[in-house]
Amino acid sequence: MQFVVSKLSPRERLRKVIEGGIPDCVPVAPDISNMIPAKLTGKPFWQLYLYKDPTIYMAYIDAAKYFDIDSLLDGYAPVFMPNEEDDQWEEMIVYENDDRIVTQRYNLFESTIHKKVWEETVKVYYRSDPPTHRVNPESIGLSKVPVSPRRIHGIKKEAKGSDLLKQVKQKMGEQGYVGVFCGTSALLGNPADIYEYYDNPEKYRILRDEKLQQFTRRFHWFMSLEEKPDFICTGASGTLVFQTPEIFRELGLPIVKHITRLCKEHNIPSHLHSCGPEKELVRICAEETDLTVIDPLEIPPMGDCNLAEIKKLYGKRLVLKGNLHTTDVMLHGTTKDVIEASKRAIDEAAEGGGFILSTGDQCGRDTPYENIHAMVETARTYGRY
Repeated sequence: MQFVVSKLSPRERLRKVIEGGIPDCVPVAPDISNMIPAKLTGKPFWQLYLYKDPTIYMAYIDAAKYFDIDSLLDGYAPVFMPNEEDDQWEEMIVYENDDRIVTQRYNLFESTIHKKVWEETVKVYYRSDPPTHRVNPESIGLSKVPVSPRRIHGIKKEAKGSDLLKQVKQKMGEQGYVGVFCGTSALLGNPADIYEYYDNPEKYRILRDEKLQQFTRRFHWFMSLEEKPDFICTGASGTLVFQTPEIFRELGLPIVKHITRLCKEHNIPSHLHSCGPEKELVRICAEETDLTVIDPLEIPPMGDCNLAEIKKLYGKRLVLKGNLHTTDVMLHGTTKDVIEASKRAIDEAAEGGGFILSTGDQCGRDTPYENIHAMVETARTYGRY
């Protein structure tokens, strides 16, 4: 007797897992959000991040197809409501050499013909790395007020709003799911925020409530569209890096609870990414929210998650996505190391479904492509149900 082995598309495979079913094999979605897609284009990274040629999210979809991953595009495309577009600033080049381009923005509404009101920080675009934001210009030898700024020419025009969402979903096709950003798990994101929170906690409670209203409006706008997103992203990098669990409960959890409840009511999956320590965050989300998917479940020392333990405790409440080490295994490991780590993760978390094989955070720029291919191949073969 011959057995015909079905082969689902990446989109069908993800849908099966997210809806609680058993797919043909474990979905595999290594985090290749920025550096790998940019490198694959062969262009200077500033060509994508500054000149939008192509945009990083379109380059990501090309990379997803190149490696044939089960893509979860979690909020990279800037899809916002029409009244949310930030059009009060103009970005100008204030320094440029062979390795970097530095830009600074001035406020269009507050500036006059005779005097521009410049932002206090600059943005540094690199030839071979993603840009650095909010840089003190004096720390890189520039003045606070630029000496000879010049306009930026050649930026490719992007679609906006619902048109952008349609465009991205069309390009993604059957390669996976397209998510949009609508929520956050962190209102503190750097040391300055921590000091400000303890000096003025009421400021952040007000900000929490404002964000909650903003994200609620945005969510209902998404749901009103003819072409809706496939899932909602409501996380933040390092949720428990700059926030204690108690601060998260006060500032982030009300947003996560509200948005994931709306998602459940509208039958749309929700997704939370938070690199760094995450064990307590997983517990809270499993027990107190309606979250669908959580990642990246990093292992020590950057994280604190044990995949087998997390699966045992919360695998029936959450779809788990993780957690190969991005440096020891993906960047510096051999293909054999990647295969062994992939098999171990599958053994620990794939039983009964509810698992997406991924990495513990974004794969570095110089991650060998053969390691990504090995991870995908292992999921397709060893990870068969």
